[in-house]
Amino acid sequence: MDSSSNSAIETAIPIAEQRKAARSGKLSVTEKIGYSLGDLAANLIFQTLMAFLAFFYTDIYKIPPASASLVMLVGGVVGAFFNLAMGAIADRTNTRWGKFRPWVLWTAVPFGVISLLAFSTPHFSEGGKIAYAFITYFLLVIAYSANNLPYSALSGVLTGDMKERNSLASYRFIAVMVAQFIIQVLLLPIALSVGGGDKAAGFEKVMMIFAITGVICFIITFLTTRERIAPPREQKTPLSQDLADLGKNKPWIIMLVLTILVFITLSTKGGMNIFYFRYYLTEESQVRFLDAIGFDGIIQSLSNIFTPEAFSEFRKPGSAPYAVASFTSAFSTISMILGIVASKPLADRFGKRNIFGCFLVLSALCLIVINFYSSSAVAAVFLTQALHGFLYGVTTPLLWAMIADVADYSEWKNNRRATAIIFSAMIFGLKVGLSVGGALSAWLLSVFGYIPDATVQASSATAGIRMLVSTIPGLIFIIAGTLLFWYPINKNMEIQLERDLGERREKTAGPQNEPTEI
Repeated sequence: MDSSSNSAIETAIPIAEQRKAARSGKLSVTEKIGYSLGDLAANLIFQTLMAFLAFFYTDIYKIPPASASLVMLVGGVVGAFFNLAMGAIADRTNTRWGKFRPWVLWTAVPFGVISLLAFSTPHFSEGGKIAYAFITYFLLVIAYSANNLPYSALSGVLTGDMKERNSLASYRFIAVMVAQFIIQVLLLPIALSVGGGDKAAGFEKVMMIFAITGVICFIITFLTTRERIAPPREQKTPLSQDLADLGKNKPWIIMLVLTILVFITLSTKGGMNIFYFRYYLTEESQVRFLDAIGFDGIIQSLSNIFTPEAFSEFRKPGSAPYAVASFTSAFSTISMILGIVASKPLADRFGKRNIFGCFLVLSALCLIVINFYSSSAVAAVFLTQALHGFLYGVTTPLLWAMIADVADYSEWKNNRRATAIIFSAMIFGLKVGLSVGGALSAWLLSVFGYIPDATVQASSATAGIRMLVSTIPGLIFIIAGTLLFWYPINKNMEIQLERDLGERREKTAGPQNEPTEI
């Protein structure tokens, strides 16, 4: 792309305004919203992968479950390790737009196109279908990593102001929750609606909408953001030095272990929720709950907006557990959004570490309480899940804001900045946690004696399912929260990092570090 094209793509923000923002670290609402749209775009795809890929492969594209599992396992491992490579590549990217913004732009269209292909259903033989699924999923995880790792690292270089970083994380994760709500609550009804009851056609049409929306959002993210924090001009750090620095970075080690534990918990609990509603809570009590909240009237109103096919799944005999699970998930997501809104003022006042640890433990206690509810306590489960959603929501943006702080800590301690490699290692931990959590829950189900599709499960199986949505994830959350006792970046150190790094950057700043004039 030539320089005239570059100039045409950049937004016309006055240079004086850019310099003022660079010095103060303040971000405009436009930039925060623009950045958060990148997470909305990415999570329309990521949340779909999390919630529906196995269902899509086995029930829609008709791939054998064992083959589908192998495709997802290999693709997940490849994606996890490619993140580490992508971190090193992004840290060593140098363009007039910065290190990370270009990747958001460069990968926008490929990511959208591959997402659509991954959820398409071409007519092949069984072997051809497996090969097509493997190739498209492999390309999708590569494209996702090439897009999302630089996007995540971008949050660490937009500003060095800790309060602004907290605010940015809140904007970002409200967008994530909006995407999660769309996927978990609305995706299947919308797919059934636009596909006229044909799930395969519906998924392709929905993914087309998501792909186009995603490309537009990524371009907006690129146009509305500016990288303001750059490594020292003289920095020439080999990859081996970056990796050595990570090994000596205590906050990074703690956050890596914490990230793995948090996502083991989310994967375990999230995967077991439907089992809990189906096999532990009685269907009679769930039907009474749905009647009490006027669920049939809600479904009828939504059917008038969409089509009767959109919510046909909730009208079938025995659908009460799925309806209650979906309704509970919807309100839990709304509660999480409220928690995210509350996160910034709490973190500004008490520090990210303290708020993260406190609210993670409180959310864990909510989970543990669920273990003691009777099989007819549907309303209590609903309210406790909503409260858990709020408490956990407070922690959600703080995790990624703290990782950005870890990048600051590394620069402060070593006089070298390697933002992307730090984020890539954390995303590696995220994917390890999700994989371990899924495998752990499946293994424990077999240990507890779960029998797939059985009308009635053994008491050991229902007790195990109850523990997998309550006590086990709750205890893992508590262990994760306890790790923060050894995490050194408290409120006082946040202030010190911001002050010391600001002074260093002010001293080393020169004309070439100023934002580019358009």
